[in-house]
Amino acid sequence: MNEYQSQFEAVQKNSRKLAGIQDELVRLVLHDLADLALKNSSFLLQENQKDLDRMEKSNPMYDRLLLTKSRIAGIAAEIRQVASLDSPLGILLEEKTLENGLHLRKTTVPLGVVGIIYEARPNVTFDVFTLALKSGNGLVLKGGSDADFSNRAIMSLIHQVLEIHGLPKEAFQLLPPDRAATKALLEAVGFVDVIIPRGSQGLINFVRENAKVPVIETGAGIVHTFVDESADLEKASAIIHNSKTRRPSVCNSLDCLIVNEAILPNLEKLIHPLLQSGVQVFADEKSFASLPAHSQIEKATPEHFGTEFLSLKLSIKTVSSLDEALDHIATYSSKHSEAIVSETESHIQRFLLEVDAAAVYANASTAFTDGNQFGLGAEIGISTQKLHARGPMALRELTSYKWIVQGNGQIRG
Repeated sequence: MNEYQSQFEAVQKNSRKLAGIQDELVRLVLHDLADLALKNSSFLLQENQKDLDRMEKSNPMYDRLLLTKSRIAGIAAEIRQVASLDSPLGILLEEKTLENGLHLRKTTVPLGVVGIIYEARPNVTFDVFTLALKSGNGLVLKGGSDADFSNRAIMSLIHQVLEIHGLPKEAFQLLPPDRAATKALLEAVGFVDVIIPRGSQGLINFVRENAKVPVIETGAGIVHTFVDESADLEKASAIIHNSKTRRPSVCNSLDCLIVNEAILPNLEKLIHPLLQSGVQVFADEKSFASLPAHSQIEKATPEHFGTEFLSLKLSIKTVSSLDEALDHIATYSSKHSEAIVSETESHIQRFLLEVDAAAVYANASTAFTDGNQFGLGAEIGISTQKLHARGPMALRELTSYKWIVQGNGQIRG
């Protein structure tokens, strides 16, 4: 801890200045950062390539690590979108005057100092800085070694734009990608207010089990889509294909297709687009028996259920009823995103009511679970827990509140 204590102290001290920055200046800084990212695309891609050269393309994390000109342009657009949003600070949540004359106001304030531990996703560095500055929070970032060149390049641009505008770059720090830094951050009681891990279930479990600082869990998505007996199969096929193949390495991608046994005669047609896109299918006994022999279709084993594949792999579970589908989801879900495809309104309403997840869908792809898609701007992550925040963690989720009490000499008897 001592090795990093001065760094944590600097973040904490300088973070106190952030809440008082005028939102107009924050907007200017973020627009300038977007411009700087586009202007320095070649530099960012050059540093990103150093990271890519150390990873096999077959690694499911490769796509998360990859930066391209179009992705940098998308990041810049998200930075501008966040800049355009209203400040989440100083919002009056409640106001009243007590009988004794005390005037009370409950208003939104920053969390303070947020620690982020993440793996091979350099876009996170841009995203979390943008949200932290806009919400008045200091930031301690701990990226993985896989993305270290990319993260340091991005952080250099962030510090450059902060210096241009005379803002405290010390409030935003990137730690080295080693275990000692992780341990120090997890134990930074009194300096860091909350830690948010972004990455695999293994990373999230490690942070939860070892942190002395409060943790908000995000990221791991074991995602199901249930196609019931009344589903429009053309609609279902498109939803399934999009959920699985749009970006298979992200946490909202589909992992398990649940089908009512009544549609087994049409299952081959339903999954045909998946097979054309190279998806490996692990089918349970009933679904396997209903499908023709195919090199991409194998019999499922128990470990294929409750698994976040993060690649072009998918399991199929056959059920006889909505109740059985709900039971399967309750057993294996990570409470991230779950969907039903159905034309039966009573089934839809039961599913939306009874499924315990941060986002539940009817007749739509789970790929929409994303702060930007929800109109929230960029996100810190998708919270899969229930305390403080749930679902996409954007600006409002990075605030707490305080009571402001004004009086005129009142004392309590």
